[in-house]
Amino acid sequence: MRFALRHVLFRLLLLAVLAPAWAGAATTREAPPQFFSLGIGDLAAEFEDVRAKGKQALLLVFEQEGCPACLYMQRDVFTRRDVLALYGKHFVSLSLDVNGAVPLRDLGGREMTEKSYSQTAKVRGTPTFVFYDLKGVEIVRAVGAIKPDEFLVLGQFVASGAYRTRTLAQFKQESASGQSKKVF
Repeated sequence: MRFALRHVLFRLLLLAVLAPAWAGAATTREAPPQFFSLGIGDLAAEFEDVRAKGKQALLLVFEQEGCPACLYMQRDVFTRRDVLALYGKHFVSLSLDVNGAVPLRDLGGREMTEKSYSQTAKVRGTPTFVFYDLKGVEIVRAVGAIKPDEFLVLGQFVASGAYRTRTLAQFKQESASGQSKKVF
């Protein structure tokens, strides 16, 4: 009994000593940069933003609540510094909920919800990554969870313009052999 009481008291004392240090660390840390831009719900205006910022493409990420692959991407891929650096430099990235009721305006000026836009875009699974060029033309699409290094290769594939002349598989092979140019 005495041992258990001493053990509890020791833990409480340890907690009392360490709690201020933990609290101080939590309040002084910077928030990590965000992967997604805050969308305004007007895709034509988003493309103007992409062009004005000198980016190569607009990336729409179609997600849904409860999607394990979406959670993996948010937790383990979109938070990585190298991913944030590459995608932040070359793309404006927006998240759309495939079941969302949030209104948006498509490139043609039509009012619809995220859900109806997702259906129009023929999104069949989540997450779906769709890159659009500066004219609003879909250039690359990938579906499912993607490992961080593969996601970097996907970003390099689009940012370098390699999608114009070869497939992603060919680009990956070149990347593995050191033949492709890095765009970091």
